[in-house]
Amino acid sequence: MKTDQSKNLLDRARQVIPGGISSNVRANWEPFPLFYERGEGSRVWDVDGNEYIDYVLGRGPLLLGHSPREVIEAVTAQFHKGLMYAGQTELEILAAEKIRELVPCAEMVRFASSGSESVHAALRLARAVTGRKKILRFEGHYHGWLDNIAWNFAPPLDPDNPRESPKLFPSSLGQTPEDGANLFVLPWNDLALVQNLFEHHGDEIAGVITEPIMCNAGAIEPQPGFLAGLRDVCDQHGALLIFDEVITGFRVALGGAQAYYQVIPDLAVFAKAMGGGMCVSALAGKETYMRWFGELKTVHAGTYNANPPVMAGVRAALDFLSANEGAMLKKAQTTARRLMERLRELAALTSLPLTIRGVPPVFHVSFVPSPSVPVTDYRTAQQADKALARRFWIELQERGVRVIPEGLWFVSTAHTERDVEETVNAAAAALRAVEQSQGAES
Repeated sequence: MKTDQSKNLLDRARQVIPGGISSNVRANWEPFPLFYERGEGSRVWDVDGNEYIDYVLGRGPLLLGHSPREVIEAVTAQFHKGLMYAGQTELEILAAEKIRELVPCAEMVRFASSGSESVHAALRLARAVTGRKKILRFEGHYHGWLDNIAWNFAPPLDPDNPRESPKLFPSSLGQTPEDGANLFVLPWNDLALVQNLFEHHGDEIAGVITEPIMCNAGAIEPQPGFLAGLRDVCDQHGALLIFDEVITGFRVALGGAQAYYQVIPDLAVFAKAMGGGMCVSALAGKETYMRWFGELKTVHAGTYNANPPVMAGVRAALDFLSANEGAMLKKAQTTARRLMERLRELAALTSLPLTIRGVPPVFHVSFVPSPSVPVTDYRTAQQADKALARRFWIELQERGVRVIPEGLWFVSTAHTERDVEETVNAAAAALRAVEQSQGAES
């Protein structure tokens, strides 16, 4: 794999951009953060001309693949009409109406530019509605990088951090203890611990925020009854249930994970796939709560919120996904399911503990040697061999398959059976290379 041009650009970028990157999650690439030139359909090309079958897909937004014609045409048409007016357009009504049509909880919708912003709006709204301060979040879930919620995404596991009552760990330098003072943290998928917390602190808790599928730490599904249990305990104690559907929204089902699992939250955050590559997010929820924003006492603002080109992109992306009863989304799910099945076939043939987990079209690939307990949360997911996973990832990249280093794979409507075959062949060769390196070391 050639990387000279990427290296030159990275050296140049480091002179004007800290680390040469504009998001810290891009820093762990090998051999260093690469630069890309173009993308089309299921493929992407870097500046050195290397071609990849892409399962990164912008880390989720590109459910329609790279450069989707429908989105580009809609956005381009709006560019010629105007960029923004500090006023409203019919486009945002059409986008909100489409979300309401598809998403069970979406009686009303507010738009923003990033998932972090809409999460912030959801937490503020939950506190405004209930008059309470505390929010329950779960270990290993990611809800954006803002100070009041960016805690315990990757906490250390040691005897001083007990499972039943985890300590608070910030995600970054610069966060203060006060930033996390109004958070409770628990391991995910343990309803008994949630019920116990509410028994003692229910009158303090404004809301519970959760990824309905634990995508950011291993594509772990909820245990049977867990999401419904969260719904029940929130109802019993007057707290709001918030789903972070930034990844699952419009991907695991047109109505998101809430439609897939038939558990309806009070509020839900969407981003990524809803815009087909545009920078956008939305907070959707029940009218009785969302109307608080309309009364102007609970502040939600943003200069770029619902700007016309983005709204045109949202409408085009959601129309494309939902046309013909969601035929294109079903295609992506079928392709992903086939890829997962083929990778599991490889797992049966290799000596390596390859594990495939998730819901198409988003799944996780890891190496879990003889798990002592089932993988159901952040702590049990740490049984995976991260060094082995990184070797596999590097070998895949060398063979033209691009995935997220942490093991999450996204599949788009643009991926084909040919992509699946080429990916499986590359994965088989990558596994053999890792096996050989393991043997050489032993």
